[in-house]
Amino acid sequence: MDNGRELALDVLMEILEKGAYSHLVIREVLDKYNYSEDRDKAFVKRTVEGTLERLIQIDYVLDRFSSVPVCRMKPLIRNLMRMSVYQLLFMDGIPDSAVCNEAVKLAGKRGFRGLSGFVNGVLRAVARKKETLPYPHREKNEEEYLSVFYSMPRWLVELWLDAYGREKTECILKGLLQEHPVTVRLRENLCERSRDEWLSTLKNAGVDAKEHPYLPYAFWLRHTKGVGNLPGYEEGLFTVQDVSSMLVTEAAGIEKENPQGEMLVLDVCAAPGGKSMHMAEKLAGRGKVIARDLGEYKASLIRDNIERMGYENIEVQVHDARLWEEELREKADVVLADLPCSGLGIMGKKRDIKYRITRDSLRELEALQREILEVIWRYVKPGGLLIYSTCTINPGENDKMMEWFTERYPFVPESLTPFLPRALGGEGEEGRLQLFPGIHETDGFFLARLRRKTEKADEIG
Repeated sequence: MDNGRELALDVLMEILEKGAYSHLVIREVLDKYNYSEDRDKAFVKRTVEGTLERLIQIDYVLDRFSSVPVCRMKPLIRNLMRMSVYQLLFMDGIPDSAVCNEAVKLAGKRGFRGLSGFVNGVLRAVARKKETLPYPHREKNEEEYLSVFYSMPRWLVELWLDAYGREKTECILKGLLQEHPVTVRLRENLCERSRDEWLSTLKNAGVDAKEHPYLPYAFWLRHTKGVGNLPGYEEGLFTVQDVSSMLVTEAAGIEKENPQGEMLVLDVCAAPGGKSMHMAEKLAGRGKVIARDLGEYKASLIRDNIERMGYENIEVQVHDARLWEEELREKADVVLADLPCSGLGIMGKKRDIKYRITRDSLRELEALQREILEVIWRYVKPGGLLIYSTCTINPGENDKMMEWFTERYPFVPESLTPFLPRALGGEGEEGRLQLFPGIHETDGFFLARLRRKTEKADEIG
């Protein structure tokens, strides 16, 4: 990799000026330069992700030191300044002088030699004042302070303050900015010896593996240098999956629901297949999982994961969850409804979500969720389960959605507490669980356990 800074700048231009999705562009670039030194790839990844994560804060700082507002800067200069300010404020291992000098060189190399003085002057001013930066006054305008200091759009800060209060909102904001190690689900049927051998192999490869406090088969991995290169990946010993997603399968309580007979599980929005595979493993050959999603691309992601993990009791189908299928009426023992959502709970991993989402798009997603729920509830057998989940922190997609659903359809909430880890302290008694980054050891996530009433008649249609 000839110039990590130049590559980071190009990636930021793709994301911030052309609208590309950050996780896709970063993955593509790192795969392309897989031969490069790990240190160089780590620099590019951290610079890009960190700049995106702190973008509102960075722009606020730049506007305090620059005579030209960020919004009026040349696009390349704007993003060069952003990534340089990120390095000045958050990458202590790089001398300030090196950040400034390299930014000036890069501006000249990319055809902006005439702006070298501007670039140098603004960055050196930020470097001199970085210990006493002029952030908004918290007591005078708390919403603006939280928005700038934690780099979160103000309307989202206001949404959470209204829904969750000051203390919980700040915990969420802090949690989204914390380090997010890779979380994996290890096969539960591995014997203790095989598990210990895998952990030992990871350690020898320089990977730090730590058991998650919620589930014994979940592990945090640090210093991975690419999950696909880890011992056990190609052999299907583990899959990448957040613990919040694993709790969906735990919430279904497969062992208690039908310990003897076969079961049919329908996952209506399954890609990339983590929950479907977890369900298949819990079934232990006693049933079948139908994993569906919209479009062949998403279906191919599920198939690839199933093939690597070696599951045989999953059938993958391309299907639009909004479209009714009479053949499956009242056939499923469990329906998993992990529906399309705003993704506000995973902004710590997909940093550009917060700049894409709007109030209007929230309302559109809520409408889509209702449209899907109006169809899929009929697939659940009388007495069967619907497990609803989202990876977001928005009452409109979560608690309020479940209130809307249970008011209209023949389902009643059931306590989640018997199925959840003790470390969660008895949460979920009312059949719902909202997980928050910064408070729980997971992504921001919501799940609900709903039992269909046993009367057979479809009085709703």
